[in-house]
Amino acid sequence: MTEPSIRDFHAHIYFDATEVDRARALGEAARERFGVPVGHFHLEPVGPHPRGSCQITIAPGQFGDFAQWMTLNRKALTIFAHATTGDDRADHTEHVIWFGPSEPLNLSIFD
Repeated sequence: MTEPSIRDFHAHIYFDATEVDRARALGEAARERFGVPVGHFHLEPVGPHPRGSCQITIAPGQFGDFAQWMTLNRKALTIFAHATTGDDRADHTEHVIWFGPSEPLNLSIFD
C-alpha cells in the first residue's frame, strides 16, 4: 500500500461567541510568527466543524514548529489539526491531531 503524501496541514481554531476575540488574536499571532494564511472566522458551524472556526494552512516543513508553538499558545482554545492528502474522510478522522479536547465532527458531508 502506498502512503499518501501530505500537501499541507489545516489547523482549525474552534471558538464560541465569547471566545472570538481570543481566536482572532491567536490567528493573528500565528500569521505574524509563521507567515501562514489565516482564513475567515466563521461564527457558525461550517462543513464538518461543530462550532465557530477559522482555518490556518501550514506547510509540512513548518508543522513541527507550529505544533510546538500552538501547544504553548492556544490560550485554552481547542485546535483541530489535520493533514491534507486528498482523502477528506481520512484527513478528518485518521490524519488528525487535537490540541485540547476533541469534539465530534459532522462526517456525513463526506458520504
